[in-house]
Amino acid sequence: MKLTKQELKEYSLSRGLDLFGVANIERFAGAPPRMHPAAILPEARSVIVVGGRIVRGGWRGIEEGTNWVSYTYHDYHGLLNTFYIPLPLYETACFMEDHGWEAVPYYAGVPETQPTIPPLRQGAVAPNVELAIRIAAVAAGVGEIGWAKVFMTRRFGPRQRLAAIITDLELEPDPLVEPGTICDRCMSCVQGCAPRAIPHIREGKTVKIQIEDTVYEWGDIDLGKCALSYHGGDSSVSPFIHKSFPGWNIDVTQQEMSEEAAYKFGWSLSTSPWRATDEFPGGYIIEGHAQLQKWGVGGSFGIEGSRGCMRSCFDHLEKRGLIEQTFEGGEFIKRKRWILPYKVEARKD
Repeated sequence: MKLTKQELKEYSLSRGLDLFGVANIERFAGAPPRMHPAAILPEARSVIVVGGRIVRGGWRGIEEGTNWVSYTYHDYHGLLNTFYIPLPLYETACFMEDHGWEAVPYYAGVPETQPTIPPLRQGAVAPNVELAIRIAAVAAGVGEIGWAKVFMTRRFGPRQRLAAIITDLELEPDPLVEPGTICDRCMSCVQGCAPRAIPHIREGKTVKIQIEDTVYEWGDIDLGKCALSYHGGDSSVSPFIHKSFPGWNIDVTQQEMSEEAAYKFGWSLSTSPWRATDEFPGGYIIEGHAQLQKWGVGGSFGIEGSRGCMRSCFDHLEKRGLIEQTFEGGEFIKRKRWILPYKVEARKD
């Protein structure tokens, strides 16, 4: 049954999605087999990438140092990733299948966690195929990847989360966004990043990909420092650590962990139970982080709150008029920004 790209776009946006773009399967030439859409649907002809906005106000509490729940619950890995986007994504997939086209709704996973295991069928791709969703969104013409490796659109800057539908319906691909259309390489992200995970452009540390004839390039992020700070191992951006660890003295900027090691460290500290004692009656290693993770719905949590790569970024883009959504109240960063000392003297009772 005939179904046009415009009909699909209008339907998906009417269900509550904010962004829509299409890549043909040829734009994934050169993708690793375990990150290729055709490894999930061998008959794939198109990949539709959709997105939902992260509301600017979701970060307000973290920016002011007063509330962490709103961002995790609504905007990071809470309802945005587990409900606000998946429901209209699923409805769009149903709409496509009602017209006779197979539609695989894809929830963005983490390619870095793929274990080394053999394929289940001889000659096939091994399980746990995960798309690089930001690169897929670039291939679908939704936006570009900025210097801090964050996906950016003309409408929201870095403020969106992404999902996809892989389908055997052949659709006309959207034009690619030219590199540098949104990210002006101002380095506000570098200045704002507490763990110093983002290299300055002067350092020449970059990652490049090519889609058709277009080359995209961004900073080679220290993902160990990034994950360690974001997921609960950085006392300079968390008011909860020193309460649970009096005498903590870990400077994240000096750590040299892999991304996986940083996740293991941060998640273990932030989510694991611990015996209740008179000194620490809460029942968790870092009680504040553990309680926040419970608000994560999908399981994750955001402590650092993307201080440089998102908050500093969209504040700059809004002031420069480089993105479409603006706000009557003016700039996002309105007051001197807070940062905590990583070391605090232990209490002497």
